[in-house]
Amino acid sequence: MSTAHSARARARIEVTAAIKDEARRQLAAEGAAKLSLRAVARELGMVSSALYRYFPSRDDLLTALIIDAYDSLGEAAEAVRDTASKPVDRWIAVCEAVRAWSLAHPHEYALIYGSPVPGYVAPDTTVQPAARVGLVLIGIVRDAIRGPGVHFPPLSAELRPEAERLAADIAPDLPPEVSAALVAAWAQLFGLVCFELFGQFNRVVEDRESFFRHAAGQLARGVGLR
Repeated sequence: MSTAHSARARARIEVTAAIKDEARRQLAAEGAAKLSLRAVARELGMVSSALYRYFPSRDDLLTALIIDAYDSLGEAAEAVRDTASKPVDRWIAVCEAVRAWSLAHPHEYALIYGSPVPGYVAPDTTVQPAARVGLVLIGIVRDAIRGPGVHFPPLSAELRPEAERLAADIAPDLPPEVSAALVAAWAQLFGLVCFELFGQFNRVVEDRESFFRHAAGQLARGVGLR
């Protein structure tokens, strides 16, 4: 690679990062629905046509921010999954990492788990990053099944066909009982975070850290971890 090509590549990386940083500032100030490429370009002292060479549309920029947020959250979860030996403790550590990341990045959390952005349809490229936290939790349960074992959660006959479909889609090697419980726990985890982050716990839960840790333990037991 020539020196000139390397310099252009570095410059593109730097400009791309600056565009995303400014877009995040706009998310914090105005919300995702008001994100504007022209406003980003103006703040960076760029002409709009130059910015379009990096992100052809607002949706392309939103997608980049969404993938970055999912990846950052996923990295936070992955970083702690092996910091404990007991499956329940590993599960709780991951849940606490999700909460800590969300409280530290409220606007990015709102982008991926808040209200949908009008007119935006997330492309398939967001699916794998969005799955990272779920895959960490699945991995903890899978390790427990192979190791100390789990108590299979109860499963009604009515739900079994859907649970079997879920298992085939997300973790074919796990029993349907566990797969259905995992999806419910995943939804409840982010529901807990949303309630805290968006103010629904105001004047209700005071010691939120202890409350969250207790709730995360309940979720662990709900998926069958001992």
